[in-house]
Amino acid sequence: MRSLPAADPGDPDSRSPFRYLLWTARSQAGPLLIGIGYAILWWTSMALIPAAIGRSVDAIWNQDMRSLLIWTAVVFGLGVAQAVTSTLRHRMAVFNWLSAAYRTVQVTVRQATRLGATLPKRVSTGEVVSVGNSDIAHIGNAMDILLRGTGAVVAVVTVTVILISTSPALGLTVLVGVPIMAVAVGPLLRPLHRRQHAHRDLQGELSTRAADIVAGLRVLRGVGGEQIFAERYAEESQKVRRAGVRVAAIEATLEGAQVLLPGLLIAGVTWLGARFALSGEITVGQLVAFYGYAAFLISPLRTLTETADKLTKGHVAARRVVRILNLRPEITGGTGTSPGGLLRDVASGVAVRPGALTAVVSAVPEESATIADRLGRYADGDVDFGDVPLDSLPVAEVRRRILVADNEAGMFAGVLRDELDVTGTASEETINRALRAACAEDVVEALPGGLDAAVAEAGREFSGGQRQRLRLARALAADPEVLILIEPTSAVDAHSEARIAVRLAEARAGRTTLVCTTSPLVLDHADHVVYVEEGVARAQGTHRELLAVSADYRAVVTRGEEESTRPPEPAGAGRGNPGKEAA
Repeated sequence: MRSLPAADPGDPDSRSPFRYLLWTARSQAGPLLIGIGYAILWWTSMALIPAAIGRSVDAIWNQDMRSLLIWTAVVFGLGVAQAVTSTLRHRMAVFNWLSAAYRTVQVTVRQATRLGATLPKRVSTGEVVSVGNSDIAHIGNAMDILLRGTGAVVAVVTVTVILISTSPALGLTVLVGVPIMAVAVGPLLRPLHRRQHAHRDLQGELSTRAADIVAGLRVLRGVGGEQIFAERYAEESQKVRRAGVRVAAIEATLEGAQVLLPGLLIAGVTWLGARFALSGEITVGQLVAFYGYAAFLISPLRTLTETADKLTKGHVAARRVVRILNLRPEITGGTGTSPGGLLRDVASGVAVRPGALTAVVSAVPEESATIADRLGRYADGDVDFGDVPLDSLPVAEVRRRILVADNEAGMFAGVLRDELDVTGTASEETINRALRAACAEDVVEALPGGLDAAVAEAGREFSGGQRQRLRLARALAADPEVLILIEPTSAVDAHSEARIAVRLAEARAGRTTLVCTTSPLVLDHADHVVYVEEGVARAQGTHRELLAVSADYRAVVTRGEEESTRPPEPAGAGRGNPGKEAA
């Protein structure tokens, strides 16, 4: 078996679902043509067997032993050819299915990487999940059926030519009957296409609902909302079921047509052949051959109907893929460079000093998170990095040099060491220092395999505070030039928060760091604090200086001090946009 597609499948043609399917076919043109060749040989070898059997019967009827041996050998040879080409065709069919399916996965994942934080804002989780769950299978089926469908056309043409050469009336019956059969199936395809598209959309919405319920299960249990959401899920599930039944109604009709229409055509061919045999226009062997063709034609004719069905489903699936591929990132970059230095948000007046630990305090956490978004280039804004506008730098360079870590950043299933060292370049010592700074050594020590322990999806085996400390350790292990942390201690207890405040300042000494927080324990170790109100910096200084001169600041921080003595917040507490740290 040949290797699967290369890591870079090239830029897909996403102007329409049809063009995407055409691009997929062109991308694997070689294997596709080889598979079509095998399918043609497979179908042709089957199509010629009735003719060879008919000649053998004529040889028996005429008592011609030599012809009987020759045609018996031909039947055996065609059987061997059919077995060999069937194996090779199936091998290429599986390869083409996998190539088309996983090429779609490649381009979709690459597009998701390009979109970054834009993706969850524009596309639901269920829609993306459905691409990997069902759409890739339909696109793979569309490529797979091209092999058998093309071979079926050749088989029907071959049989028609044989029938015309034997009996023009029989040949013309097949030649006229096949197009009529195709036209008769046509009216079913448009409503099938429409209902499949509606069913596909409902499946995506239901997947999104399920993902939301699973992600917020702890909160739902806390507020007693399990029953309400269970009823909503059941209601939406019934909508999907009803849509599926509507699709199945047309598919059942199509399946019936696959049996009825070829059956009518073949019954007519058999009836005509029997009449011609009785009148002496054809031999006994030719009559046997016609019966063989009547049985054989069922398969290619049904395959042609199946081809129409699978190409329709592939078109519906390709439409969802194209919808994702046509999204454009909200944030784009330029080609400039920056030596680094002061990172300044012009709109708010917040400036992150190089080599210092700066803190931003706001009574409304969303305001500080918005400033962090602009400073990290997750939202448009007038931001300077040194003397260079941040939007003039390539987005990839901004992501490499400026890391924004919030409490919504995902944790993925896998080995904990890989989860903490996302680049694969951190040493054991670096990871251990990051764990210590985040006060997360106890989390690792409690795991059976330590850093080599397996982590479940979303880190669900950890508490909210443990996940928050592991996220902080991951951000510190990355050691970016500029690190922006959004509420990094909101879910931990006061004792852990006090230790994190001290160790964070030590770990980032001499490195540019911004922390959005109202925790007085963290603020007391900041080199510079900026108080923001209504999106604008109102006061600046050290924590103790602002406590002395700003009543508003004192009120916000005092409230934060009272909250820091409360139990840890539930899982997922914190502010910010999803996926930044992972981006």
